[in-house]
Amino acid sequence: MISEQLIWDKQNGWSGEARLKDAVCVFVFGDGDYFKSEECYEHIRSFYPNAEIVGCSTSGSISGSSLSDDSVVVTAIVTDRANIKTAFRAIESADNSAKAGRELALELVGEKLKHVFILSDGLKINGSMLADSVNAVYDGKVSVSGGLAGDGARFKETYIMANSPAKSGGVVAVGFYGDTLEIHTGCFAGWDEFGALRTVTKSIGNVVYEIDSQPALELYRKYLGDDVAKDLPGSGLRFPINIQEGNSESSVIRTLLAIDESENSLTFAGDVPEGYLCRLMKSNIDKLIENSELAAKSAKSKEKKSGICIAISCVGRRLVLGQLTEEELEIVGDTLGEGVAVTGFYSYGEIAPFEGLKECRLHNQTMTITAIYE
Repeated sequence: MISEQLIWDKQNGWSGEARLKDAVCVFVFGDGDYFKSEECYEHIRSFYPNAEIVGCSTSGSISGSSLSDDSVVVTAIVTDRANIKTAFRAIESADNSAKAGRELALELVGEKLKHVFILSDGLKINGSMLADSVNAVYDGKVSVSGGLAGDGARFKETYIMANSPAKSGGVVAVGFYGDTLEIHTGCFAGWDEFGALRTVTKSIGNVVYEIDSQPALELYRKYLGDDVAKDLPGSGLRFPINIQEGNSESSVIRTLLAIDESENSLTFAGDVPEGYLCRLMKSNIDKLIENSELAAKSAKSKEKKSGICIAISCVGRRLVLGQLTEEELEIVGDTLGEGVAVTGFYSYGEIAPFEGLKECRLHNQTMTITAIYE
């Protein structure tokens, strides 16, 4: 596999040289008006006339160990013998999530399908339903990863690029086919749990109304204290919850997106089923960075030394890490080695399997790595 990277920003325009005219796939991650423009897509298409061009809007775009806003990061790849195919579905609301996931997964079914990488609108989707519907098609036989598009810390509108100018309301899936491919994923968090273990006693989808039969918002505020609670929902990005089914050893993190004063409810970035156990979490800077290293180690090839890495980290992690954000990117690059080109973005949700599995789950507040080698 051969790769190259181009970057656009307001000050310099395009930097880098597009040499790989025979690129088969191009990943585009950007923030700002230029990414959403037809001009941006047409420039990329002129650079790579025969490639599958896919990407999304971000809460920060990754190039190596650098993080940038209001920029566009383009990573093109040429494969030796592997094949790549894309599928796209428009979505109008979260109610279409399961249908879109199922249709995309079915469209990519084929001989020697090794991995599926998904990029979705970050606000019009139910990421849990999307992941579950894809899993139902592949039944644990194909690994799946990806993420939900971002919009800075604005949470207004996100965009997907899928062989056309970026537009809101869509999901694109990339299928990787061939025996020459080696694809690994890693997904780790690094947040500390605190407070009592409680039970979700009333919820519908991603909206939680009661925890331990108490109004959810009221209980959440009590734990955070007045100084933090007064800035909800924004301050909630620093205090996600951990959820698990009964005594299951597998748990996922959910980020707070919104509150409803009238219903005393909390809206999270993914489903929080009734009956699940939950516990509040808080940040631990050192552990966040250490867990980014664990994600990279999990995705590192034991034999191959060159490839590309798509790193997807949560916007909540970026807000917590602040000026230390690039440290988690540096440790990813150092762990994977010089031969692996790193791209990716800060997201509204991450899609990845637990270690040792292929079925994916929706995560929040994690560093998720997809490393592709040939």
